[in-house]
Amino acid sequence: MTTALVIGKFYPPHNGHLALIEHAARYGRAVVLVMATAQESIPLADRVGWLRQAAAHMPEVTVVGVLDDAPVDYTSSVAWTAHVQAMVVALRVNGMPLPDVVVSSESYGERLAAELGAAADLYDPSRSGVSVSGTAVRADVVGRWEQLPEPVRLGLATRIIVVGAESTGTTTLATGLVDHYRSLPGHHGMRRVEEYGREFTYSLYRQTCDAAARAGRPTPTLDDLHWTTEQFTAIAAEQTRRENDAARAHPLVIADTDAFATMLWERRYVGSHSTGALTAATSELPRRALYLVTDHVGVPFEQDGWRDGEHIRATMHDWFVDELTAAGHSWVLLRGSPAERLDYAIATIDAAWRRACRFDSPEWAEQTVLA
Repeated sequence: MTTALVIGKFYPPHNGHLALIEHAARYGRAVVLVMATAQESIPLADRVGWLRQAAAHMPEVTVVGVLDDAPVDYTSSVAWTAHVQAMVVALRVNGMPLPDVVVSSESYGERLAAELGAAADLYDPSRSGVSVSGTAVRADVVGRWEQLPEPVRLGLATRIIVVGAESTGTTTLATGLVDHYRSLPGHHGMRRVEEYGREFTYSLYRQTCDAAARAGRPTPTLDDLHWTTEQFTAIAAEQTRRENDAARAHPLVIADTDAFATMLWERRYVGSHSTGALTAATSELPRRALYLVTDHVGVPFEQDGWRDGEHIRATMHDWFVDELTAAGHSWVLLRGSPAERLDYAIATIDAAWRRACRFDSPEWAEQTVLA
């Protein structure tokens, strides 16, 4: 069996990389070696994981990674030896053979193949098949978002989650934030991530009322609703599905609640023994940039007919901040007038967004310029 080798930074992986890997897979076996530096913003493990997911439909592809902080200098034999030996050792440690062919879109492909004693296959060096490069993505992550494989978009999205006790302005804040960012150039594609739990409550109440009417019983109240563990499993899953849909569409996601919050509402309505939302709120929870917690202090309670009451707000607030802290999540408390909260939340998100869009690179890193 012929073994093809594809190397790259994959910083981040994009559809051009997938086309290259699919071409290499035609040789029978393809090894994809992700070579990252410690100075880059996206961890090696993330890139390897995303590529494995993106290439899951190609069983002949194996993705491995190595940290390589040797400066790039194509005129230096010392540099060539440093990089090639890092590749050789990475292949050996991962039980991979030396390649028969090196598949590359870069100008160094032929020299690399010669260094490894392999044939060279220069694939689409002009990027005419898929017009994208890592350089282009890093320069315009919003404009190039759709050119990233789905696992990359889900993992790379900056997720801001708004949570809080009842009647503390979470939905008002989340709506205002999305309105603000949608008004900015390039962000019109942002999607709203609305609270599914409230929709589920409406539906459950209608079903309960219908059942009562059929049985000739009085119209039920919210206290008559019967909550189950399985319901919260479904609510958490749907909330994450909505969040992921937003991440597929745009790199900035602002969500009105999430599966983590669902876990706490499950505790409230079913009891601490119930763990229907636990998996979605922990091991399956996508990475968050931060949580915005709306404070109950100074916010009058408004009973809209669907809320428990003011007596539970302080307790629920403590649950939120305690559990977020215990889980190691970053959270920011928002207290003050609606305008003050919105302004501070925007400043907080702007800082997180700038960090997300700053793809650090070593000073010797190459830039690929599309024609």
